[in-house]
Amino acid sequence: MSGADLNFHIGDKVVYPNHGVAVIEQISSRSIGASIEKFYLLNIKASSLKVMVPCSNVGSVGIRRVVRNGEVQKILDFLSVTDHLSTSDWKDRFKENSDRMRTGSLIEVAGVLKSLITLHQSKPLSFREKKMLERARYLLVSELAMSRNCEEAKIEEILTLALAKCNLRLPEVSEFQA
Repeated sequence: MSGADLNFHIGDKVVYPNHGVAVIEQISSRSIGASIEKFYLLNIKASSLKVMVPCSNVGSVGIRRVVRNGEVQKILDFLSVTDHLSTSDWKDRFKENSDRMRTGSLIEVAGVLKSLITLHQSKPLSFREKKMLERARYLLVSELAMSRNCEEAKIEEILTLALAKCNLRLPEVSEFQA
């Protein structure tokens, strides 16, 4: 999976699955035994954490470019359509949602957000599901803001309108404060 698609340059905005938007700060080479390995140094926007990822692992880690406008529209369309709610037991649901979050795909993250909001509107969420809803909301808002090059508040308005079409309400950040 080392196609040209996964060749990044310094300054590129990428997404590190489950951590959100990151910027490639530098590309370095290190000698490991007889071979030379190239690394990307990522600065994760949310936490200012710096992560070194071997270029050869980019595919397996799931690092990808920030979504483009066409994909943004698909996500908004997806959020505005009513769909069935998973009725599975919370442990199965939590595992399924955790797996979806780890894929790093923004449409999967949007799916987790939507199913948890739907659930939240019918009953209180467990602590872990509330945390996951908060994480999904953050990942979605921060990446769409980066993609559209606008303030997060603007994205929150757009998401609120999309979700309202199927009678769902985007939770405010303040609702996650203990």
